[in-house]
Amino acid sequence: MSYFANASDVPVVSQQQLLSMKSAEKAPQFIVLDVRTAEEYQQQHIDGAINISHDEIESKLATLNQYKDTMIIVHCRSGKRADIAENILVKNGFSQVKHLAGDMNAWLAADLPVISQ
Repeated sequence: MSYFANASDVPVVSQQQLLSMKSAEKAPQFIVLDVRTAEEYQQQHIDGAINISHDEIESKLATLNQYKDTMIIVHCRSGKRADIAENILVKNGFSQVKHLAGDMNAWLAADLPVISQ
């Protein structure tokens, strides 16, 4: 029995669901976790996203513990790093880990809003 979640075990949130949640008055509490590098994040990111690189997730669990029972919508550029981060979060008891469908590549391809530095 594996203690790691597979990508298929983590529910997916569509781009439109995320946009609706961001604009809804009574949306469920959630955070968007961007697990790309700080450089990628600085170039462009989803408004309000928190940036913790996938290779820093384990060392930053204490920072993330306040979100243990909050919906965490994880994304990277194409999905691989998000999968690594999602596995770490699930393994450490985060109960509402979700994955942003298509990650940043699809977000940009759909011409959805980003913050650019």
